Amino acid sequence: MKVYTKTGDKGTTALFGGTRVPKDHIRIDSYGTVDELNSYIGLIRDQEIDSHYKTLLIEIQDRLFTVGAILATPQEKEVLKNGELRLKNLGIIDSDIELLENEIDKMEESLPQMTNFVLPGGHPTVSHCHIARCICRRAERLAVHLSHNEHVPEIAIMYLNRLSDYLFVLARKLSFDLKAEEVKWIPRK
Repeated sequence: MKVYTKTGDKGTTALFGGTRVPKDHIRIDSYGTVDELNSYIGLIRDQEIDSHYKTLLIEIQDRLFTVGAILATPQEKEVLKNGELRLKNLGIIDSDIELLENEIDKMEESLPQMTNFVLPGGHPTVSHCHIARCICRRAERLAVHLSHNEHVPEIAIMYLNRLSDYLFVLARKLSFDLKAEEVKWIPRK
């Protein structure tokens, strides 16, 4: 199978199920941003961090492939002609969100309580987490925008929302673990 197909040379691409849409369609932007996030999480995973975080980041990357597949499938193509679900063995489930919430809670147990906003930075690994968090928020906004006109399962949006929270707390936890300076934002008086 060749990587290049030439089918997108005129600015269109195919969704799951074969429907062709312009490459700047909100659905493409939505799952493309999830792909960008997935790549950035791979960069975080490549850093010198605890193996527990690396293992969880692999799980998150797997779930993001699922979110991407969900976003790439128009509602009218969710069911195959034989009646089976196109994404039969894929889906985001409540336990995926609970896993992120449990990990957030565990990390927060060892962190000082936040009293101010935190400025991104302090260590390259921490900065990568903050960039991933911003990409995740953008992916969430795009998925919400898509949901105004087309079907998007609510749980996919919930997962992106919780993942951005996880990435924020991971940035704080890695700051703590790496003894990096956590700069607090102090508004002018």
